[in-house]
Amino acid sequence: MEKYVSIDILEEDIIRIDVNLLKILLKDRTTNKNIIWATDDYIELGNGFLSSEQITIEEITGIYGTVIQPRITKEKNEQNLRTKNRAEVFTPSWICNEQNNLIDEQWFGRKNVFNISQKNNWITNDKKILFPDNEKFSWNKYVDAKRMEITCGEAPYLVSRYDTVTGNYIEVKDRIGLLDRKLRIVNENVSDDKWFEWVVRAFQSIYGYEYQGDNLLLARENLLYTFIDNYRMRFKEDISLKWLETIATIISWNIWQMDGITNTVPLHSRLYQQGNLFESFDTMENTISLPCKIKDWRARKILLFKNLMRE
Repeated sequence: MEKYVSIDILEEDIIRIDVNLLKILLKDRTTNKNIIWATDDYIELGNGFLSSEQITIEEITGIYGTVIQPRITKEKNEQNLRTKNRAEVFTPSWICNEQNNLIDEQWFGRKNVFNISQKNNWITNDKKILFPDNEKFSWNKYVDAKRMEITCGEAPYLVSRYDTVTGNYIEVKDRIGLLDRKLRIVNENVSDDKWFEWVVRAFQSIYGYEYQGDNLLLARENLLYTFIDNYRMRFKEDISLKWLETIATIISWNIWQMDGITNTVPLHSRLYQQGNLFESFDTMENTISLPCKIKDWRARKILLFKNLMRE
């Protein structure tokens, strides 16, 4: 397939479906505001594009409709700068596949479950995936098994709509992400009337965090369009807005913005007054850490990620 086909999701296209979808994808569930840029790459566009500023709909649509793009579509010098300044290096899909295969090899107790890895590529197993004759390793348990991609970038380990290094579009049947695999299992084992229920559970079981706001939005969009791709492949019709908003809400919780060193919201600080016994009040700038929240959908609890790390 032609290079770059269908890989850049335009925010204008999301608005054409419904503007509320984009509002949900921009939501930071910890601050209850929007995610922030958390990068200086766009400061030449004005004050609204400073690293500490929230990303608004107005800043990524209209005349700014192509501001946020996948790494592969950026100019080479911009890619190099992001690598230098943020150590941003994206992993080719064939490597993501090999590493994800290792996870499934441990889970299933056998190799080559979803595909056979080849040099810089893979051959998809077209037969229905078989599960061990054991309740602990049923297809239901596989869909519910929690998976997380740290510093996820555009989330190539979770969903593989395209190869983040070559830009090649990947057909749904050949995708290798952790969520892609769960959705395949749902497609192979669930009737139409139960399909959405189990797709929701699949989305609720995968997590990822990212520092930079533009990458985070790309990751969230990739997950949403992965749902759209699977729905259209299954039903070949338009999706209800209610279903789209349900999936977008899960994504906004499970793919979140975080400084992975401190487990807190990036660049979060405020000014406050501190008293001095002998002088007048001085204005002191102090960094107030805000621990990131995530949701355990099965337990129906909102948790602090830092507490999970301690456990």
